[in-house]
Amino acid sequence: MQSKTLQNWLHLQRIVRFGDTDAAGVIHFHQLLRWSHEAWEESLDRYGLKAVDVFPSSLGISTSTSVALPIVHCEADFFLPIGIGDKLNVQLVPVRLNIGSFEVQFTFQRREQNVAVALVRHRSIDSDSRRLCDLPEGIDRWLEASSLHRGVSAI
Repeated sequence: MQSKTLQNWLHLQRIVRFGDTDAAGVIHFHQLLRWSHEAWEESLDRYGLKAVDVFPSSLGISTSTSVALPIVHCEADFFLPIGIGDKLNVQLVPVRLNIGSFEVQFTFQRREQNVAVALVRHRSIDSDSRRLCDLPEGIDRWLEASSLHRGVSAI
């Protein structure tokens, strides 16, 4: 397993590709939320959480979780155009809201200048009953480790 440094799992990079853009040569707005979710997945993977341990499968594939983490709120703000070839730094700031929900704040920078921000909020539910439940242990550990560098203690 990789050394778990903040650089490894909370600071990521992305290059804007042709397929991410519209006819004007800038990203289509929905790409930012897709990139945010992909950055979250990459962060979990770099931290050491495998997708099969986080996301329940609907394909009959055995997973180790019965908890789903649906998105209950998302938002994005754009400050500057983002175009083909831009190299973006993506910083994640996960925040536990309570024992069953969390959000991740994303800052997208180009050459140390903020070009966009996004926020994605998740709620933990039992994937069978669809009732609210506590966050899974792996997500709890990821949130705790992510908050340590900010000097914030987890609930």
